[in-house]
Amino acid sequence: MKKNIGLLMVVLLIAAMIGTYVKQQIDKEREIESASLGKEVEERTVGLNKGDIPPDFTLTNLDGEEVTLSELRGKKVVLNFWATWCPPCKAEMPHMQNYYDQYAKEDNVEILAVNLTSAERDVTADAKIDTVMTFRDGFELTFPILLDPENAAGSEYQVITIPTTYFIDSTGTIQQAIEGPMNLEMLKNTVNALD
Repeated sequence: MKKNIGLLMVVLLIAAMIGTYVKQQIDKEREIESASLGKEVEERTVGLNKGDIPPDFTLTNLDGEEVTLSELRGKKVVLNFWATWCPPCKAEMPHMQNYYDQYAKEDNVEILAVNLTSAERDVTADAKIDTVMTFRDGFELTFPILLDPENAAGSEYQVITIPTTYFIDSTGTIQQAIEGPMNLEMLKNTVNALD
């Protein structure tokens, strides 16, 4: 009888251990499912650090169309801040165009080049826009160039050094920021690391 009670206790302990283990595995699966679905936007922090949702904005491109960052969710976004007078910006533009031509569609990427229009050295707003258009045409750029005439986005993103580029994954989360110019290989490698 004592043997049976002892055996019963051992069986109950084993059953309790198995139950605990199974519960832990179910909890882990739920965590993985939640992570793969992504947190709701409201639960994530809006900021400029890795894992944050980038501040949203709506700016106008050179064709007069409005572009809203959050509407690009589902695509990877290379968000680049630049100015026409900036030598490192000039150096990286051909690399960005080469990436855009060769890989952007296949990689599900949109490049948004935000011109810090308020920082352009021309006197009038129209002259600044003309300078940006001349720059675009001179470099034969086909990716979207957005104008930031009030420095709203530049200020929100705390852009001090240009170029500054944020890499945003398809869930709308910042994964990396780079200050300074990029070449084609660096751009490709950084985008490939997003998802």
